Amino acid sequence: MFHLSKRKALPWYHAWAIRLAAIVLALAVCAVVTTIFTGLNPFKVYGTMWFGAFGTARKTWVLLQELAMLLGVSLALTPAFRMKFWNLGGEGQILMGGLASAACMIVLGDKLPNGVLVPLMIVLSLLFGAVWAVIPAIFKARWNTNETLFTLMMNYVATQIVAYFVIIWEVPKGSGTIGIINQSTEAGWLPQIGPSKYFLNILIIAIMTVVMHVYMKYSKHGYEISVVGESQNTERYVGIKVEKVIVRTLLLSGAICGLIGLLLVGGTDHTITTTIAGGRGFTAVMVAWLAKFQPVAMVAASLLLVFLGKGAQEISSAYQLNPAFGDILTGIILFFIIGSEFFINYQLKFRRNAGKEGEGNV
Repeated sequence: MFHLSKRKALPWYHAWAIRLAAIVLALAVCAVVTTIFTGLNPFKVYGTMWFGAFGTARKTWVLLQELAMLLGVSLALTPAFRMKFWNLGGEGQILMGGLASAACMIVLGDKLPNGVLVPLMIVLSLLFGAVWAVIPAIFKARWNTNETLFTLMMNYVATQIVAYFVIIWEVPKGSGTIGIINQSTEAGWLPQIGPSKYFLNILIIAIMTVVMHVYMKYSKHGYEISVVGESQNTERYVGIKVEKVIVRTLLLSGAICGLIGLLLVGGTDHTITTTIAGGRGFTAVMVAWLAKFQPVAMVAASLLLVFLGKGAQEISSAYQLNPAFGDILTGIILFFIIGSEFFINYQLKFRRNAGKEGEGNV
């Protein structure tokens, strides 16, 4: 009766029209589910979700901070993913960057002025994140190991290393936590600029988004990454060393994750825990995929996921609903958005003469 065929590349506005239609349909389905299972007015529920994300100035700043951190990790993973190196080690790379910052704040906080301490934190955070990413890159380049399993394993190792140092630095002893580092002196704290303590983080990630877009689209390195992703044999044919590109790209990817660790520890949280990455290393995979590895489109994808998360929390507390209900609505919306990619890439073609052909065959 019908068959699937691959579409030619759609104009960007057609693709986004399909995605918007999928979101509208998802909201309609969520409205039906909400009415059936809770008896609540779905429009009131959507209004509560909006309030949970943008209802006050503080909530808006928190949302923008969460957006910036998720977007930053997505930008970090993008060069590796574009190269088809599946770096799932963002969590560990963030943790190692954060650990480097925390170590500087704790060990050197009372020995160095901020003008020296903060640059040192930046350098070491970038270095620790880069090293944590380049280890599996070297193994991949030299021995073709499985980067997916290797980078996942590195997450667990990083978590245990951070847990070890948390016990060493815990305050008070036996608490299992470090608490706010240098709360009285603010040694190693990144300076606050603008109206919020989150503004510096947001500004840095905004600049990084533009730089990454230019790097991936217009630079020689970005071109080499795309060619490796298409075919390593082609890259070798044109005289580019695949191993060098893999290692260089993962150094960049890890360094950006290390920077996110610095922004979390030195910029906002001022402490280090094993959960400071907050699952962003995995959520960023979805963001990068939804945006087709386009840095600018990742802003919209990150905003959607953060908004849904904040909205789900708000409706759970406002209506005393099971927290899982908000996740159900989020899952429905994501299902429709991801499903819309099928209709962007493929089309159904119906065979008008299918019945006649069948009669002839009989």
